[in-house]
Amino acid sequence: MNNAELIEKSSKLFINTYSRYPVAIVEGSGCRLKDADGQEFLDFLAGIAVCSLGHCHPAVTEAICKQAGTLLHVSNLYHTVPQTELAGLLVNNSFADRVFMCNSGAEANEAAIKLARKHGGEGRYEIISLEGSFHGRTLAAVTATGQPKFHKGFEPMPEGFVYAPFGDIDALEKLISAKTCAILCEPLQGEGGVRPLAKEYLAAIRQLCDQHQLLLIFDEVQVGMGRTGSLFAYEQFGVTPDIMTLAKALANGLPIGALLTSEAVAASFEPGSHASTFGGNPVVCAAGVVVVETMLGGGFLDEVKAKGDYLAAKLAEIAKRYPRIAVGGRGMGLIQGLILTPEYVSRGTDIVNSLFEAGILANFAGNIALRFLPPLVVSREEIDLLAVALDKIFAELA
Repeated sequence: MNNAELIEKSSKLFINTYSRYPVAIVEGSGCRLKDADGQEFLDFLAGIAVCSLGHCHPAVTEAICKQAGTLLHVSNLYHTVPQTELAGLLVNNSFADRVFMCNSGAEANEAAIKLARKHGGEGRYEIISLEGSFHGRTLAAVTATGQPKFHKGFEPMPEGFVYAPFGDIDALEKLISAKTCAILCEPLQGEGGVRPLAKEYLAAIRQLCDQHQLLLIFDEVQVGMGRTGSLFAYEQFGVTPDIMTLAKALANGLPIGALLTSEAVAASFEPGSHASTFGGNPVVCAAGVVVVETMLGGGFLDEVKAKGDYLAAKLAEIAKRYPRIAVGGRGMGLIQGLILTPEYVSRGTDIVNSLFEAGILANFAGNIALRFLPPLVVSREEIDLLAVALDKIFAELA
């Protein structure tokens, strides 16, 4: 079937929860995707920070096929080799002592919310998150999300979440009460417009948590797993959380989520406190082992930082050439945003659509930033192709 045939069939089958582009993707390799009509796309979205080793990475594919022929699934009532290996890699390369595995970022954040409440004890259940944040689509995770547009139509939202203005430590401190058990934040807000939190701000949040015996939860679903140039983003901020959530890139496209925490905090969960039928599936974990080992391999993360700097420089050049359209870039590693001027934010979606027509996939985040999340294996030549396409589109706009 071609694009038109697949789209016609698909549109009659699914609940309309996505605004899909008029393509059916059928094949991928590295940073390239191909649709059912044979058109090729350069992927600067990576499944929204998921396929960080690129599409159909040979070592990941081999691990998936081998594990699928050995053991596909078994209940978490039993131990498995891939799950144990992946947990060991995560613990040995982070602050954490213990891991809980699930299937998505929203699930990982749900687990973090439950663990924080359990650890807080009776009467301490409230979690402070930041305005502009995004923590998932399940009911508790979307309530923790500090963007009212995601709450609309689902009221009343669950009790126990309050939102602090972004970057205002004094306002955050005033929200702390006897009911507070944790502060939840992303080291860099992705959906909020590619906004890194200042090191000083995160350090002040850590200090408040220590002062008031609160847990600090870092949502690294989008920015973890090498995206910023270190395995975990917190490593670059000099601030260690009590709980960290991961997902997206952890298995390069297979569904997985993970909660990492210390021994002391993990002790608040016991058998029956929380569970996941498919969490830590053997096939998914086999892929995850390859992902982590590859990222820890010689020079991989240093190259991510270098290519992130290269992409940031290209975006800065575009902003300098077209100051009426863009005010500059921001980000870390290979999560970069090009911030549009107030005059042009209304054209953000149009620019993304123009990139699509030029064969490049990207998106518009926080109603302010063109967001670029290429596979971490992207080449400088591919970054150049993006820059050329952006320059052409901006020239036409100007």
